Amino acid sequence: MPDEPLRLPDAPGDYGPTGRSPWMDVDWREHQRWVTVDGRQVNVVELGSGPPIVFIHGLSGSWQNWLEQLPVFAREHRVIALDLPGFGASEMPSQKISISGYGRLVDTLLDELGVGSAAVVGNSMGGFIGIELAIRFPERVERMVLVSAAGLSIEYLRNERALAVLNVTENRLAAYSGWLASRSDALARRPGARRLIFGIVAHRPERLPGPLVAEQVRGSGKPGFVPALDALTDYRIRDRLGEIACPTLIVWGAEDKLVPARDADEFARLIPNSRKVVWPETGHVAMLERPAAFNALLDAFLAEEPGERVGTQDAAGAA
Repeated sequence: MPDEPLRLPDAPGDYGPTGRSPWMDVDWREHQRWVTVDGRQVNVVELGSGPPIVFIHGLSGSWQNWLEQLPVFAREHRVIALDLPGFGASEMPSQKISISGYGRLVDTLLDELGVGSAAVVGNSMGGFIGIELAIRFPERVERMVLVSAAGLSIEYLRNERALAVLNVTENRLAAYSGWLASRSDALARRPGARRLIFGIVAHRPERLPGPLVAEQVRGSGKPGFVPALDALTDYRIRDRLGEIACPTLIVWGAEDKLVPARDADEFARLIPNSRKVVWPETGHVAMLERPAAFNALLDAFLAEEPGERVGTQDAAGAA
C-alpha cells in the first residue's frame, strides 16, 4: 500500500563497518578536483553517475566523513562531497564564515558542476547548511537528510562569556588538533587512543576501524573551526523550518554528546513532510557508526515514490 511506511529493523545492526570497506580500494586522487568559487579553491570529490547526491560535512570535518557512503552510492548515483571553505583542503572563504554564506557557496558550486537539483545529506553543521539551502534555494534540494543536524539547541549557547573563551583558545585548539592530525595513523591503531580522539563524536570509537578514524582525524586542525562555531551560534533557523518543502529524513543517535536527541523530535515537529529515526547505542556520526543501516535507510529514502514514507523510529527502535 503506498501510504504504508517502509518498516525498519528493530535495531540498527552492527556497530561500525564489517569486512573490508569499499572506500579502501578507491584511488581518491582520481576523483578529486579543485573548483573556484568566489575566488577561492574548494576541494571537491566526485564519482559515479546518475541522480546526484551532495554530502556536506560538519564542524571540524571534511569530505572523508562520508567515506562509507561515497563508493556505495556511486554505483547508481553521481556523488559529490566537498571540503567546506576553511576545512579539509579548501581555502578559507573570502568573507566571514556564516551559515548563509555556506548555503550560497553550495548553490554556486552546484552551478559550476552543472547540477540543477540533488538530494542533500548533511551531518551536524552540514545539516544546518542543508536546511539553509532548502529554504533559500528550494529548487536545488529534491530530498534532504539531516544527520544529527545543528541549528536548534546550539542557538542557546551564544553568550559573550562563551565566545570570549573560544577566542582565547582558538590558537591553542588549532595547534592541538594539528598535532592529532599529524599523528592520526599511529594514534588510530590503538583502541584507547581512538576513544580519546574520537569519543566526543562516536559512541563506541574503539570499535571503529583504525584507518577509518585516522581519515576523520586527518582533517582536523583547520582555521575555519572557531569562526564556523561562532557562525553556528549566531544564526536562527527555528522560525523558518516550516518553509522547507522537500521530503526530509532526520537521523540521530540516542547517545549523541554534541547535539541532543531531543532535537530530532523538534526538527520532525517543525519541518513539514519529515520523519525521524533515532538509533540506540549511536552517537553523533550515525553514517560512520552504523554504515550498513544508514546506507540501507538512505537508499530506501531515495527510492521512495510519491506517497511512500520511510517509517519513524524512536530511540528504542519502535516504529
